[in-house]
Amino acid sequence: MGKTTNRNAIQLAVFIAFGGFLFGYDIGVISGCLIMPNFIRTFGELGADDEYFLSSSRQSIITSLLSAGTFVGAIAQAFTSDRLGRRSSILGWSAIFTIGVVIQTATISSVVQITVGRFIAGLGVGALSAIVPLYNGETAPKALRGTLLVLYQLQVIVGLFISYIFDLGTHHLSGSASWRIPIGLQLVWGFIMLSGMLFLPESPRHLIASGRRGEAIEVVATLNGISKDDPLVQELVDELQYSITAENEGGKATWAECFSTRNALWKRTINGMTLQFIQQLNGQNFYYYYGDTFFKSAGTNLSPYVIQVILGAVSVIGTIPALYLIEKWGRRRSLLTGAVAEATCALIAALVAHYMLAPAGTPSSELTPRQKQGGDVLITFAVLHVFSFAVFWGPTPWVYLGESFPLRIRAKSIALGSATNWLWNFLLSFFSPRIGGT
Repeated sequence: MGKTTNRNAIQLAVFIAFGGFLFGYDIGVISGCLIMPNFIRTFGELGADDEYFLSSSRQSIITSLLSAGTFVGAIAQAFTSDRLGRRSSILGWSAIFTIGVVIQTATISSVVQITVGRFIAGLGVGALSAIVPLYNGETAPKALRGTLLVLYQLQVIVGLFISYIFDLGTHHLSGSASWRIPIGLQLVWGFIMLSGMLFLPESPRHLIASGRRGEAIEVVATLNGISKDDPLVQELVDELQYSITAENEGGKATWAECFSTRNALWKRTINGMTLQFIQQLNGQNFYYYYGDTFFKSAGTNLSPYVIQVILGAVSVIGTIPALYLIEKWGRRRSLLTGAVAEATCALIAALVAHYMLAPAGTPSSELTPRQKQGGDVLITFAVLHVFSFAVFWGPTPWVYLGESFPLRIRAKSIALGSATNWLWNFLLSFFSPRIGGT
């Protein structure tokens, strides 16, 4: 029975975490498009030398509008996930994501259209980023909850890696196919998410909280791989009913209650928001969003597309041990270890960029041996930085969000944490090219 329980729950969690794949792929695919010649001609500006270019302002708006949408979506899902249910909300937000992809793919030459499409796709991605940990936290076996919640981050990283591979494979194509194919492939991912959700159950906790005990019994039986008449099903449902009744004493939950002193809820909420804030500002997202552009100007001999594929592969490899360490080391030790490792890599990379790299725009033929060496060192510590993030700070904040809050305020608290993530994600992606002049 235990093996069946784990198998059913794992299959469910693996698929539902596919929502992370949507986000990871969309981040990575636009990073590669920013340096594709046809993309630059289509959405760029004509310079004084009669060559098209993407200004830092256009780079930032095209990239960051996805994150602006994710911020809104993360908050909005709190209303739909409680009212419509976890499953119906995932279906609805997946459909919104797909609509955004259609708008992007159909763009002919309008910067406004592609940015609006990215904003709409971001609504779906942001909502899914909050609902997925919520859904997994309510359906996964307690002993495997941390590991299964890491799957969300693993899917994000796999999405990034796959997008880099497609960018590498299509960037040499002539015409708009170079960028339209990798962007349009998101329609396939959206369809997979939509079709798969039709066969997944609603969260048993939400069903009981909504007065649908009979449906909850069937879901609990399915997740445990036993008959709904089995005494264990009744026992588990009674436990859920008791905990939900206790959590819901005092009437309907409000947003202010997320910051109440009851059961130290304010500490949990602030911790969740702070972890998401730190996750975004520890440096790795710069490589994800603007790595192609940055490494192209770093004077290295490697193709920026190849470098991004390497970074993507390192991220995937790094997230795999996190599936084990999240339970073996625990949340606190993982975060502390990752903070030290990433800070070290970021400091060294900053010193190399300041003292060893050539000014942006320097032709490769004019680079000194020291400047070329600086580019190689920078790539090395970028790889180590991304690896450290993948092992520790990538998954752990999402695990915290998924398991820290009572059902009464769970959707709202997770929404606040996710929205904090996307708010800083937006600010980072919007201001990075303007600050760095990429």
